[in-house]
Amino acid sequence: MKLLKASLTVLFLLFISNLLATNTAVERVEPAFWWVGMKNPRLQPLIHGKDIATLQPVITYKGVRIEQVIKVESPNYLFINLLLTDNHNSANFDIDFQKDGKSVQKYNYRLLAREKGSAERQGFNTSDVMYLITPDRFVNGDPGNDNVTGMKEKANRAFQGGRHGGDIAGMINSLDYIKDLGFTALWINPVLENDQPTYSYHGYSTTDFYKVDARFGTNEDYQRLSRLAQEKGIKLIMDMIVNHCGSEHWWMKDLPTSDWINFDNKFVNTNHRKPTIQDPYTSQYDYKKFVDGWFVETMPDLNQRNPLMATYLIQNSIWWTEYLGLAGIRMDTYPYPDKDFMTEWTCQMMQEYPNFNIVGEEWVGNPALVAHWQRGKVNKNGYISCLPSLMDFPLQESLRRALGSNDPGAWNASYEMLAMDFLYADPFNLVIFPDNHDMDRFYMQVNEDFNLFKLGIVYNLTMRGVPQLYYGTEILMSNSSHPGDHGIIRTDFPGGWKDDAINAFTNKGLNDKQIAAKNFIKKLATWRKTANVIHHGKLMHFAPENGVYVYFRYNDLQNIMIVLNKNEQNQTLDLSKFAEIIKDYKKGKDIISDQEFILDGKLSISAKTPLVLVLEK
Repeated sequence: MKLLKASLTVLFLLFISNLLATNTAVERVEPAFWWVGMKNPRLQPLIHGKDIATLQPVITYKGVRIEQVIKVESPNYLFINLLLTDNHNSANFDIDFQKDGKSVQKYNYRLLAREKGSAERQGFNTSDVMYLITPDRFVNGDPGNDNVTGMKEKANRAFQGGRHGGDIAGMINSLDYIKDLGFTALWINPVLENDQPTYSYHGYSTTDFYKVDARFGTNEDYQRLSRLAQEKGIKLIMDMIVNHCGSEHWWMKDLPTSDWINFDNKFVNTNHRKPTIQDPYTSQYDYKKFVDGWFVETMPDLNQRNPLMATYLIQNSIWWTEYLGLAGIRMDTYPYPDKDFMTEWTCQMMQEYPNFNIVGEEWVGNPALVAHWQRGKVNKNGYISCLPSLMDFPLQESLRRALGSNDPGAWNASYEMLAMDFLYADPFNLVIFPDNHDMDRFYMQVNEDFNLFKLGIVYNLTMRGVPQLYYGTEILMSNSSHPGDHGIIRTDFPGGWKDDAINAFTNKGLNDKQIAAKNFIKKLATWRKTANVIHHGKLMHFAPENGVYVYFRYNDLQNIMIVLNKNEQNQTLDLSKFAEIIKDYKKGKDIISDQEFILDGKLSISAKTPLVLVLEK
């Protein structure tokens, strides 16, 4: 009997021991899988689980070697430095988490084969026209995911700052519409999980860097959107954020290290003093407050100087690029993260994808500050970047001044800003735009003057750079009743919800100007698809006179004359001014009106009218 009791006691203790061991378990592995054949053969998965640091990971698969296991302040994290020694074969292998030499839990890790030509993928370029979408406000393709059990914010279409229900399914359903308008690239505001209590619709408060928000769909839906878009000749550009996360991000309740979040995880507002990066006289006080400060209390500022954080963010960007087959990234708040990290991030991205493209958001009107970040720029402070493209806010602001003013001489703002292109390493790779999701709608900027609107659209679709238009621009969406109100700027696209009284997809309920605007953009964007001279041609412009701005896009085969008359009266141009570029061209056909103009010394232009003349000899 004593022997039986002793045996039962031993069995009970073993049961309790195993039970306690199973409480130490892997809850998260990020990235959950990877690919073979990357140029960088190293990988650093983040492992999260209660007391996971008490376990020892073991890998017996011969194609992968553990170089280092990193334990941090929190016992609930491990970081494993892996060397992928087999760059050719996809594989499944176990990471065996052991305690005292005994297996506690195994995680099956997958190394996938890459899509053919993945490393050589072509990024967006000057042949493209981007269509920018705020997903929650575009089309509700699946009303069943408007509210998701367990997620904090519910749909409330009556609240301009709330979630309205637009989703990935809606964008998939609209690909034919986007293609038909002439767009060749799709930039969508972030769709990763934003499980915040309020104002979560915009997507810029990430709570899971590896998961699509369930109210938008699934990771597989996002992948399907990319694949279907590519089949229609539309490239996908992902909006990313490495500067901050959302305050409800899963790691905020259990930070890996005390320096994971800047300012010791305490809210200190950034001063938004962007020149502190380039300022040779800046104080460390101002510099730190700019770089480490938070945007708002619900957006904790990430510390990219922590090497584990830096690797995590770089791997995440590569993971989404490979997973989705991206043609580009739009990086939010580009100057706010640590500048040396941004060099490392861009250089590693471009190392993996040499023909890729990335556009950074540096929202300032000073081209010298924007130019500082572009690849190839020689900076006096020695800063080196691998970032190919930036959003051209200076040119946008100058166009806004030029068209928003009644002064005929206002074109000088655009003329003089374009003359600042000498500051850029590659001005032709800048992304140009009349507006975006953060600023007043373009139709409002031009005081809801349809003729001025057309001038601005022509400018953006014929100027150097990669043009981007915001959803709804094609139907003259405006926020003139609520200037600066983001909720109104990002108004629901009419027809994107069942029973909408107005439907922009079918033109139901649109007025004549809105239909004309759609047709105008469609004609220009469709023509631009095959206009090689606009994609790769040179640029020559002439100082504006009497409210008329003229520039040319030209190469050895073609010459396009763009004439923008913002006057209330007709104007007559003396063509002798342009003799050096017009040379022996005798006529020009306007691609907007299909009208032919004889170049016999004079050119008459109607009031507030653009001309895009294809010159002929």
